[in-house]
Amino acid sequence: MDIKTRINETAKALEQNYKEQGIFEIAVGMKLPKRSAIVEIINEVRRVMFPGFFGTENIAFVSLDNFAGNTLAGIYLELYKQIRIAFMFQNQKRIKNGKEPIAENQQAIETMAERVTQKFFDELPKVQKLLLKDVQALFDGDPAAESLEDVIFSYPGLYAIYVYRIAHVLYQEKVPYVPRIMTEYAHGKTGIDINPGATIGEYFFIDHGTGIVIGETCEIGNHVKIYQGVTLGALSTMKGQELSGKKRHPTIGDNVVIYSNTTILGGQTIIGKNSVIAGNTFVTYSIPENTRVSAFVPDLQIQKRE
Repeated sequence: MDIKTRINETAKALEQNYKEQGIFEIAVGMKLPKRSAIVEIINEVRRVMFPGFFGTENIAFVSLDNFAGNTLAGIYLELYKQIRIAFMFQNQKRIKNGKEPIAENQQAIETMAERVTQKFFDELPKVQKLLLKDVQALFDGDPAAESLEDVIFSYPGLYAIYVYRIAHVLYQEKVPYVPRIMTEYAHGKTGIDINPGATIGEYFFIDHGTGIVIGETCEIGNHVKIYQGVTLGALSTMKGQELSGKKRHPTIGDNVVIYSNTTILGGQTIIGKNSVIAGNTFVTYSIPENTRVSAFVPDLQIQKRE
């Protein structure tokens, strides 16, 4: 078989797959959010959150008031555009699949996109305050950290938390596609997978970070420390989409420390406040407050903290 014939046969097989799947048939006027534009939004918002750290401007010679306003103006326009595209695509897909649309017309979608974009900007000062507490948590918790600046510049855990916190605002406003694109970008850069739907309190500490997974319905309190390889996941996903919207991931109380390579599963699993979970521990049931849990093969050892 010559190469042209081989290519033609492969192309026909792929075209048949396209038709069978359906998801690749995008109608005229439909388009998905642009990933590169969303990554640029992440980068630009980070410049505003941490002025002088990630841009080319010299803050010593730039008014912070003018810097924030000028930078936010550009972010607003691009974010509004991507949110509008996401809503429009979702609406058209729902109509195509015979489902109730999220909006009656394009004007209604534009109004939704404008409201959500404004909400995002309203939340930025609050997000920044949370991030600065996260920076402090990382500095306080890691003796290898030389300074707060070192944490901001260098720590992948902070980057993953930052992207999660801005994505979470959009997730709460039910923006499709965009929040997950954001957190999956951070996942690819850091190896830390935080679903934008998770609820995470203040002063959050992630050290090393690689391999951490935090599921969509996970709830994490304040002053929680998590180390590399930790999974806060679902006990079972055998029912697939039937579990959508249901509590599937654990709840972690305040002042909990979870050491490396530990797995905690289940929507009904609650780790009580002030508890410590040792590394390499597998937990599928609730742990009371003020408890130390460690898995020494073959027995699970549970000790009351003094």
